[in-house]
Amino acid sequence: MKITKLTTFQVPPRWLFLKIETDEGIVGWGEPVVEGRAATVAAAVEELSDYLIGKDPFLIEDHWNVLYRAGFYRGGAIHMSALAGIDQALWDIKGKAFGVPVWQLLGGKCRDRIRVYSWIGGDRPADTARAVRQVVDRGFTAVKMNATEELQYVDTHEKVDAVIARVAAIREEVGPYIGIGVDFHGRVHKPMAKVLAKELDPFDLMFIEEPVLSEHYEALPEITKHCSTPIALGERLFSRWDFKRILEQGCVDIIQPDPSHSGGITETRKIAAMAEAYDVAVALHCPLGPIALAANLQLDAVTYNAFIQEQSLGIHYNKSNDLLDYVVDKSVFAYRDGFVAIPSGPGLGIEIDEEYVRSRAAEGHRWRNPVWRHADGSFAEW
Repeated sequence: MKITKLTTFQVPPRWLFLKIETDEGIVGWGEPVVEGRAATVAAAVEELSDYLIGKDPFLIEDHWNVLYRAGFYRGGAIHMSALAGIDQALWDIKGKAFGVPVWQLLGGKCRDRIRVYSWIGGDRPADTARAVRQVVDRGFTAVKMNATEELQYVDTHEKVDAVIARVAAIREEVGPYIGIGVDFHGRVHKPMAKVLAKELDPFDLMFIEEPVLSEHYEALPEITKHCSTPIALGERLFSRWDFKRILEQGCVDIIQPDPSHSGGITETRKIAAMAEAYDVAVALHCPLGPIALAANLQLDAVTYNAFIQEQSLGIHYNKSNDLLDYVVDKSVFAYRDGFVAIPSGPGLGIEIDEEYVRSRAAEGHRWRNPVWRHADGSFAEW
């Protein structure tokens, strides 16, 4: 079997799909994307395709090494996301060729299902108590929300009080045992992160996510002194070498690599194994489309330290299209009692509606994240 063609599809709301074809008619799908940089990642996929045409798609580990190392310059969001989508599609091909799910090729699953959480609120969180009631009534047992809007290096306690009021309202609405993840989204700098972490501690959160940007990881020891809440981060880290320094520091309880950014199934599995050696949990990042979620679930199946999975159904970004629009069998991601079953079909376990993908790709998208500013006119982290 030889690889014959790679085709990317930029589809709403903000996703990029990849189809890899072979001379035996078996095709694989991947989701290589950086949100807001989809066209750039598509260009990177096209550049990497030069090496792949005519190659055996089964040699996934070797292809990963060549595509990562042979360009001399390596790593970063664009390169690793392009490589991620290619890797996912190659695993999809291999699973389909052997008639088994990817998890079977990775040693067999260690779980039948995994807990999932639902997003509530939006970029500027509001009315989250009403939103949490809706998702809990739909069977979810865990939710995640953005903590705050813009926050200066040192800001007012009025904004801190607003965060506390939102979380308190959620806890009051659903009781003590629904999991709540509060995402600081890199919007918070160290001085205020210490304050917020301490003030949120009494609410028994599931985790605080990205309390500071990953490049400021040296601040984590000081932040952890102010709370006992588990600390999660990793969506803006892209390789095992990025995660190495985080794990060595010992202040992170949960890592959140994104298999559409962190080198695909091949690399993310190695990252998760590193984390297990440090007794750190895994909660894969996935506010993306159905191919990305399918790849995540293949990894969840074989990752002992995975405990919960992000998913994008109904997320505030999905205005024109949603998670299930691009798959033929929409029951494959059926959530029940706060869990989703690990797909059992061959490859990634989903069938993509290619006709619909092509029709939506004709419209495409040019999604960009908003640019925020503080009251003084300076740039604010989104």
